[in-house]
Amino acid sequence: MTEPFDLSGKVAVVTGAGQGLGREFARALANAGADIVVAELNPETGPDAAAEIRKIGRQALALETDVRDRSSVQSAVDASLDAFGHIDVLVNNAGITIWGEAENVPSEEWQKVLDVNLTGLFYCCQAVGKVMIKAGGGSIVNVASMSGLVANVPQSQASYNATKAGVIQLTKSLAVEWARHGIRVNSISPGYMDTPMARPHFDDPKVGGVWMDRIPMGRAGRPEELGPAVVFLASGASSYVTGSNLIIDGGYTAS
Repeated sequence: MTEPFDLSGKVAVVTGAGQGLGREFARALANAGADIVVAELNPETGPDAAAEIRKIGRQALALETDVRDRSSVQSAVDASLDAFGHIDVLVNNAGITIWGEAENVPSEEWQKVLDVNLTGLFYCCQAVGKVMIKAGGGSIVNVASMSGLVANVPQSQASYNATKAGVIQLTKSLAVEWARHGIRVNSISPGYMDTPMARPHFDDPKVGGVWMDRIPMGRAGRPEELGPAVVFLASGASSYVTGSNLIIDGGYTAS
């Protein structure tokens, strides 16, 4: 392979790509040559992200998508096929976190986190997986978290931790099931990343100070440090990698 990271001619669907890490993943995939489907619930940020991809010189389609709704997911898949004819890469990035002590978590909050982070991710894998099975292959990258491996402190987020552990195990299960179809399924597990949503917590010494004390590299991760990992797992550079969980946490889970 002379250009193992090249994604020219490929179509990548990225959920939650309107902002944050998802937008960074879409940008990285586009810079590697892929056309992008921005599957985003927010009707304002999705089109804006698609416009940014077009400035890179790639085609982009923004689709308002609620991963919790199986019919919404299927509609997005159908629209992607209508526009591009194929789907080669799926990045399951959409996710939420709700902090709260386990003994007091309302059932609706527990269910919401489960629906977005795990059930919704499965709906996307299932719908796109059927397309990839017919096509004879593809690559799925699920965004898990180091929270699927450790219990975070000082915040209480049992629902998030449980769903991300589920994502890692679901990734392994689908990788084994779908290997015979030429579909590779992997996950990445980021640590604490310097995103607009996380920045206020980093500024709080009672929270961010605890986080920083536990990161051997002594800093938060930068979103752009995750994009190349997603490109690696999406591309032919990782042709013999499936069922793996790539931890990108500055050494947090190693200490």
